[in-house]
Amino acid sequence: MVDVPPPFVPGAFVGAAHHYRARVYFEDTDLSGIVYHANYLRYMERARSDMLRLAGIDQRAAMEGGEGAWAVTDLTIKYRSPAKLDDDLLVVSTVEAVRGASVIIAQRILRGHDTLSDETLTDGRVTAAFLSPEGRPRRQPAGWADRFTAIMNGETIPC
Repeated sequence: MVDVPPPFVPGAFVGAAHHYRARVYFEDTDLSGIVYHANYLRYMERARSDMLRLAGIDQRAAMEGGEGAWAVTDLTIKYRSPAKLDDDLLVVSTVEAVRGASVIIAQRILRGHDTLSDETLTDGRVTAAFLSPEGRPRRQPAGWADRFTAIMNGETIPC
């Protein structure tokens, strides 16, 4: 008999914020043990993808069904303090604005278990637009804007 590990636990909503945990592995760092700057974007992308999945927004079905896909159209990031090898990180994502064909999501990466600390390592803000298969902006699939609005307002998302 093989012991089965517990099921994968994705991030979770805490009020209007989505919390996603990440660990810094050797592959994420440079030779000094500091997280390479582009890898913060990976942590943020994983957190956003997890947030969408938990909200019932099926990106894969939209792509495979020929509806379209999300594309980052604007990104700002500020590096405040470095993450280091083996750090436990928390990515906090909040929806700031919802439009017919886009959404703006603010994200912070914090170090450690104490989410009440002021130790923000990185701040970012992403605008993602929903694009048709031809690459033209188009309205989000039915119901998605409502889900983003519910997230923004800290409401329970009907999945």
